[in-house]
Amino acid sequence: MKLNKASLFALISVLELASEPERQLSTADIADKYGISSHHLAKVMRNLVHEGVVQAMRGVGGGYRFAGNVNRTTLLDIIRLFESLESDLDLPHWSKAADPVVEELHAITNEIDTVTRAILDTITLATALKNTRLRAELAAQKEAPKG
Repeated sequence: MKLNKASLFALISVLELASEPERQLSTADIADKYGISSHHLAKVMRNLVHEGVVQAMRGVGGGYRFAGNVNRTTLLDIIRLFESLESDLDLPHWSKAADPVVEELHAITNEIDTVTRAILDTITLATALKNTRLRAELAAQKEAPKG
């Protein structure tokens, strides 16, 4: 599965903000940390604010803060703000009833889409953040000198 940039930037931003909900970060803070376009990220953040996922904080030291519920918001909730997760078989001269092979491929991709959406809908931000912390702890343990 390949997410478009807006979905990926949204997931990164929301997870970063949700990791410490009381903290405010600017688009530049997030963009610099992850090496992404701050201009593109600003557009994504406007959409997230409009949807109520993040809150814009104005003034000196302003930025964005997570405004949702980490235990209820799923990865699919965020991705759906930017794309539909529907596969598309790019066959320019194809009629749906014309070929059973292509119909089967459509059925398979539709099933994959359904399973993908179902999985993303079960992974909350809390779960993703917990797994992020566990990965960081494992990496730290591997790097720690033994002795």
